Amino acid sequence: MLSAAQTFLFAGLMTVLAVPAGAGTLESVKQRGTLQCGVSDGLFGFSERNDQGEWSGFDVDFCRAVAGAVFRDRAKVTFVPLSAGERFDALRTGRVDLLSRNSTWTLEREAGLGLAFAGITYHDGQGFMVMRDRAVASALELDRAKVCVETGTTSQLNLADFFRANSMTFEERAFPSAAEALAAFQSGQCNVLTRDQSALFAERLKLRRASDAVILPDIISKEPLGPVTRADDFAWFTIVKWVNFALVNAEELGISSANADETAKSHKPDVRRFAGLEGESGRMLGLEGTWALDAVRAAGNYAEIYERNLGVESRLGIPRGLNQLWSMGGILYAPPVR
Repeated sequence: MLSAAQTFLFAGLMTVLAVPAGAGTLESVKQRGTLQCGVSDGLFGFSERNDQGEWSGFDVDFCRAVAGAVFRDRAKVTFVPLSAGERFDALRTGRVDLLSRNSTWTLEREAGLGLAFAGITYHDGQGFMVMRDRAVASALELDRAKVCVETGTTSQLNLADFFRANSMTFEERAFPSAAEALAAFQSGQCNVLTRDQSALFAERLKLRRASDAVILPDIISKEPLGPVTRADDFAWFTIVKWVNFALVNAEELGISSANADETAKSHKPDVRRFAGLEGESGRMLGLEGTWALDAVRAAGNYAEIYERNLGVESRLGIPRGLNQLWSMGGILYAPPVR
């Protein structure tokens, strides 16, 4: 017969076991009725807000995909604009549930800050932008340059490493925000601007004459960008991670926002599992069985999201390159939904 203390401990254990797999952040999000998603405070192609207050962009669409998987409603997202310096504290303190803000995955950010990157959504690398009249063709010609960079970023660290490794000197002009760094570059306080190359494509569009600036071909670092969660909620991390994988798998399977409703007619096992017609992936995640399909309905598959916001037909015009599917010459690869 159990003692009073043993009975209390047993009851507590049964209470823990009875909590749904997605308890924690997922339950908080559901009870609140909206996903709090941290995004950039203004980066063309990734997260931007128009005069009507409507958000768009690559990172914004990922937030909508998560909202689709959780709520079956892409509109149930509150976007929280964050600077580079405040983004991780906002996540750690619970101000946002998810950070989808062109953030580089590093060991220090995971192990040091107690965060968890839920995969890579964009394979990037740091580059340099200069004014065309400097007649510079390579980053190796930037010795003694004045370089504008945003503080609190991996770009600032990579900048110093690159110049030291190539026995060159430079004068750093550091600014607390990307907007201030760009303004300084445009006003001539520095003659070089360094950021992730995708961000440079976006920043060039903000110049008075975009054609006056050149993005050099050199890539000086690996910048794997992806969504981030707190590391203390593995169930929520798993949901965000698998939404990421679902968007990639959807492209590979030929499932898009336009044909999502037709998946019910498919006889292919992998398509039927993706659509929740077979298997129990939804139950294991604490979501509806159609979670993956709902994510695609909310934002499109990976190709749709990329081309709409960043691709060659968009304002940025960035070829997919490494961000092409593994079967198409890129390195985009996702575990199967099964």
